Amino acid sequence: MTRKEYANFLLPNIEHDVDYYEKKYPKRDLDNDSMVVRVAPSPTGFVHFGTIFQGKVNQNLAKNSKGVFILRVEDTDQKREVENGINEIIEALNYFDISYDEGPINKDLEKGNYGPYIQSKRKDIYGAYIKYMLENDMVYPSFATATELDAQRKEQESKKERIGYYGKYAVDRNLTMDEVIEKVKNKEPYVFRLKSPGNFNNKIVFHDLVKGEVEFPENDIDYVLLKSDGLPTYHFAHVIDDHLMHTTHITRGDEWLSSLPLHIQMFQMLGFEVPQYAHIAPIMKEENGKRRKISKRKDPEANVFEFKKRGFPIVAVKQYLMTVANSNFEEWFEQNEDKDIDEFAITFDKMNVSGALFDMEKLLNLAKNYLSKLTALEVYENLVNWAKEFDKDFADLIIREKEITIKTLDIERNSIKPRKDFALYSEIKNNIWYMFKDLFNPENYEWQKITDKDEIMNILDVYINKYYDINDDNDEWFNKVKLLCDELGYASNMKDYKKNPENYKGNVADVSTVIRVALTTSSRTPNLKDIMQILGLDEIKRRIEKIRG
Repeated sequence: MTRKEYANFLLPNIEHDVDYYEKKYPKRDLDNDSMVVRVAPSPTGFVHFGTIFQGKVNQNLAKNSKGVFILRVEDTDQKREVENGINEIIEALNYFDISYDEGPINKDLEKGNYGPYIQSKRKDIYGAYIKYMLENDMVYPSFATATELDAQRKEQESKKERIGYYGKYAVDRNLTMDEVIEKVKNKEPYVFRLKSPGNFNNKIVFHDLVKGEVEFPENDIDYVLLKSDGLPTYHFAHVIDDHLMHTTHITRGDEWLSSLPLHIQMFQMLGFEVPQYAHIAPIMKEENGKRRKISKRKDPEANVFEFKKRGFPIVAVKQYLMTVANSNFEEWFEQNEDKDIDEFAITFDKMNVSGALFDMEKLLNLAKNYLSKLTALEVYENLVNWAKEFDKDFADLIIREKEITIKTLDIERNSIKPRKDFALYSEIKNNIWYMFKDLFNPENYEWQKITDKDEIMNILDVYINKYYDINDDNDEWFNKVKLLCDELGYASNMKDYKKNPENYKGNVADVSTVIRVALTTSSRTPNLKDIMQILGLDEIKRRIEKIRG
């Protein structure tokens, strides 16, 4: 039996050969400096923040090199795939404004000429290349059971040998064609393994775009390339897909760095051009003085849905990702705040080799700064969109009370130093709830120095009935509060109060705090005059009567 006949026996239903696919996916017509990059998440759980980070990096690299950014979904581990996982990946990238040139639009539709972009739909392609490798003695069928492999691993551990299917342990490598055919006819399940030509005693030296020169032993392990279900492992799919999609630069987590000898070996065995690799250090957390990768199990910020649920401004998250991606971004941004951040070109030489710490405080500060620079209408529209999904009752209220909401959000917004009361859309309700008649039913007030109810009511009654005028500007408003202080025995001038505090019942700050707390329950709010103007006299009086009881 020839090897071609042997391959036809083992893989009888392969419609096309590799030449068909090589012609179907021709080299891209791009400039020499253009990068073809991809992000390749798996739908095996919630979308990880690292996927968004890599997506942002690759989007930037493609845009600034006039290249192509691909979304490829690696769904070959179908036992771990979660329901709706593919759509959640797409929705997450879209939510964070990470647009890609090619890839699935949803589970059924896609864009681009180098697909399918979901690996489970590329089964025939992988079969064709396995058949080609079988014909050329690059792979072989292996019938080793899970029990046999476990026993082998335990033997290797006991002898303190390397773990893996290689050398004398790769027993199926020596099976004859007749022996294989007999096992197949007996319906023994099998996988296809790489017939590695490597020698572990030899070294491979490779230039990684982030790590620099890296050195590893050659790969000599016969890794599984095609599983018994006909789907590929990551190792095989990655090589075939990146070859046919003409990926020029592969950016991925540095946990894959140790697999580099295997991947380069396969590219070379198949006669493919080896792409450039950039192994990006993961975003880290510090715990008990030690660094660790962000964990799906331990860290809520690992789940991108949490960013959406908490209402992080998308632009602020993108700014933060850029600071993580390149050490020189912050300096650039300070000098180019009026520019689109995507005009900054990410470079591999400025990437953090050891992994950047996740800095929630920095992210929140970026979010506060960003929100403070938006118009009240822009904040309002974003808030409505967020609330429609996560707080429908509040969304209904602020849509109904649009004018009050926008005026409230506009308080102290257009000043030289705008207020920065909130970083997240989820925080806004707790900052402005008291402005809405429907929500204002307080049980607690943050009274400060003046707590006697009769004195509080006296201050409020005299002020509202004698001094308050809704048309006053800030100076007029404050001067009348001072007049109120003079009438009721409080110091209207803080210097006088500090010199002789015993001569007064309190000071102007104490009196204005009574008014503030009465109308908002809080001792810390934006400009009180503006708040009162938005509330209106009738609502002010209603709130005073609520205190009277």
